[in-house]
Amino acid sequence: MYYPSEGLGRTRIAAICFAILLAAGLGAGATYYFFPRAAASTATVTSTSYATTTVGSSTFINASGAPAIDAVQIYKEANESVVTVVGYIQTSVVSFFGTAVEEEEVLGSGFIMNYDNSNWVVTNFHVVNGATNMTVTFWNGDSYPAKVVGTDPYSDLAIVEVPTAPASEYHALSLSSSSSLEVGDPVAAIGNPFGLTGTLTVGVVSQLGRTIQEATAGNFSIADVIQFSAPINPGNSGGPLFNANGGVVGLTTATVNGSEGVGFAIPSDTVAKEIGSLIANGTYDEHAYLGIGTADMFYQLAQANGNTVTYGVLVEDVVSGGPAATAGVQAGSKTVTVEGEQYLVGGDVIISINGTQIINGDGLASYLEEHGQPGHTLVLGIMRGTTYKTIDVVCGTRPPPGTSTG
Repeated sequence: MYYPSEGLGRTRIAAICFAILLAAGLGAGATYYFFPRAAASTATVTSTSYATTTVGSSTFINASGAPAIDAVQIYKEANESVVTVVGYIQTSVVSFFGTAVEEEEVLGSGFIMNYDNSNWVVTNFHVVNGATNMTVTFWNGDSYPAKVVGTDPYSDLAIVEVPTAPASEYHALSLSSSSSLEVGDPVAAIGNPFGLTGTLTVGVVSQLGRTIQEATAGNFSIADVIQFSAPINPGNSGGPLFNANGGVVGLTTATVNGSEGVGFAIPSDTVAKEIGSLIANGTYDEHAYLGIGTADMFYQLAQANGNTVTYGVLVEDVVSGGPAATAGVQAGSKTVTVEGEQYLVGGDVIISINGTQIINGDGLASYLEEHGQPGHTLVLGIMRGTTYKTIDVVCGTRPPPGTSTG
């Protein structure tokens, strides 16, 4: 996996453009960063017929052939499956009178899923990270003590167990593959924004394959994220995102501060891939790792780096002894200023993996998340100056968050 290099460039995968609030902890105070996807080099305009569907006072336009969304029915069938997750984080506060310990409440959402004939609560890692005295409250107000059984900060996932809750409390939801999503598909989200339980919002898939970064994931980004327009707020994190058929296609995680209708969700395919390991082992360690620091390419940077290709990712750094360094991927060696930002130029530019075009850091991160695996060989297509060549890289295992990557 790549990691953003420190202190150089406007991107380190990309420019940090928007602060993104956790859609979870009302008291967490953490910040996400959003790395925008570069525009594709070509666009095709077609004539399309549309159908409309009305939900409440809002009208949503769906491409011809796309299913309309029955938000009323989705809510009736799914609301009893959405829970509130509450925990407390202790912090030390130094004042004139000495050091005192304060407790801060963190509130988020979750949903019930049955796996291997047992019921579990799926939520975000940042909802439960560092929390104690956790409880889960079901739709009817019944609350029970809860404990975390597995976490993956790299996908912002956590699995929570509620040992003393009776079977009657559980109404499990089913996952639908997020790979079937297309931009423009209608979606609905249910969660507990600001503690307002059972809140439904509706929108569309705005884009796929986004990348966000959160402090708990260290230098690594959370990849292959769904962007959608249904409004979400702090307290929504961990709640389900539904497709038109009422299947769970994502886990809401973040929203852009001050925006209207810019939310993000972890794909259901990621949940399906990781849940077995999270329950059995308490963690998931199959994220692919390349050991490189990169910056998104653009025209002026390509000129400074001596390339004729203006897309892809520039390799500024390689981790000594890491997979990319072992395979012979070259890092930058000269610091230059481009468009007011500093970059290390002279390195390789990754433009494809296994024949799939890599436009920018979002594309690189998403490909590795979907197709990369420790021990597997990837064929990187690179530009070294004006020369194209391929390099075989054997993926490593991503180190734990907080591990030095330099």
